[in-house]
Amino acid sequence: MSANIIEVQGLKKHYNDGTVKALNGIDCTIRRGEVVVIIGPSGCGKSTFLRSLNLLELPTEGSITFEGQVITNPKTDINRHRQKMGMVFQQFNLFNNLNIIDNITLAPIKLLKMSKEDAEKKAMELLERIGLADKAQVYPQQLSGGQKQRVAIVRALAMEPDVMLFDEPTSALDPEMVGEVLEVMRDLARGGMTMVVVTHEMGFAREVGTRVIFMNEGQICEEGRPDDIFDYPQSDRLKDFLSKII
Repeated sequence: MSANIIEVQGLKKHYNDGTVKALNGIDCTIRRGEVVVIIGPSGCGKSTFLRSLNLLELPTEGSITFEGQVITNPKTDINRHRQKMGMVFQQFNLFNNLNIIDNITLAPIKLLKMSKEDAEKKAMELLERIGLADKAQVYPQQLSGGQKQRVAIVRALAMEPDVMLFDEPTSALDPEMVGEVLEVMRDLARGGMTMVVVTHEMGFAREVGTRVIFMNEGQICEEGRPDDIFDYPQSDRLKDFLSKII
């Protein structure tokens, strides 16, 4: 098994006939067990890059290899590969007409062909892990934002993914709810889960990230260990960015 779980080469994403270059030549490798945190100013292409990793955004150019398969090849069954890529969005994306346990078990039953009994057992174990086992029968609208996001993380974990992608998972939360979501993510990192996280939470990036990528204008401007990025920034653009947020 390769140490690299995702390899990105020459990734570009252009809009409006090429006048908007959301991604303008990204080369990046994600290794198993890494927690890669992507930071940068609004509009720099962070979320576009993350969403490209499972082809929610279709690249204009370039290739993405996931677990040895070139998923940007049109002949690739992307849905099969997406089952191994957990995705957590800003806005939770829970099904409001289903209770919490049905939200979590829907995909494992339909896509992994798990029995209802096994799927529910797994779901309850995961809910227990995040302290929400008592919410299994309630509906999303009965939960706080932080609880919804923790359930969204569990729903992704129920598919037993090999990598978890987080697109600004705390940006829609009230400040007092951010900590409970970040703690679940810390726990995943401690357990060795490969994670790619787009976030504005610089404390999390420094504490939990094994590598930090700073993006600017659709490109990777600088990357390195958290201490190097935050304490010894090299580029003027990164220095300017950090001076405004720290």
